[in-house]
Amino acid sequence: MTAPDVEIDVPFSLRDRAVFLPAAETLVLADVHLGKAAASSVDAPIDDGSDSLERLRALLAETTPETVVVAGDLLHSFSRVPRGVARDLDRLTEIVERPDAELIVTPGNHDAMLADAFDGETTAEYAVADGETVVCHGHERPDTAADRYIVGHDHPALSIEGRKRPCFLYGPEQYEGADVLVLPAFTRLAAGATVNGMSGRDFQTPLVRTPDAFYPAVRDASSGETLWFPPLGRCRRLL
Repeated sequence: MTAPDVEIDVPFSLRDRAVFLPAAETLVLADVHLGKAAASSVDAPIDDGSDSLERLRALLAETTPETVVVAGDLLHSFSRVPRGVARDLDRLTEIVERPDAELIVTPGNHDAMLADAFDGETTAEYAVADGETVVCHGHERPDTAADRYIVGHDHPALSIEGRKRPCFLYGPEQYEGADVLVLPAFTRLAAGATVNGMSGRDFQTPLVRTPDAFYPAVRDASSGETLWFPPLGRCRRLL
């Protein structure tokens, strides 16, 4: 994949479908959707729990955060906790807490059964220790004022040369003067919503209303680099 000629100066580091805020030693991921494979009517290509947990373990080794925040939709099912999910939640908690990190979940719209399976810390919105950032799922308007919001919910993906890749979307001053960073789904079972042709009304989060002003970013797995693209309004004409 050819790197576009775009440079963005941001106070965070984009990783494998997650973001690390070094000033606050905080790692944020969204839309893990544990139990998605079990809830599927077809055979899933991967074990969603094991895959997500092993990738999270690698991220913890890379970043050594003090805090790990799941920005909603830790679970997938609305009505029941599928077999194996409780085990995966215990493993996730153990993986995070083993290096003495704190795990916090900001519940999403899929987390109706979260209280039945998870006894860790939850909060509707999490104010990061940098004093600038608030993390929430993004399915509702946040109550807490911030300079920057980190959300999930829409599972953004960018189609590049006919191939769909999970992407981040960064909109400077795009929600009531605050920056917005939309994370891709952490689970690799989520197909992703192709943002190339999406308008504001196509996004489910109320924090994205003018997507043409958002910069997509894609992690290049082969090089480990983050590739920033022009704002979607220009990007649509280039891809």
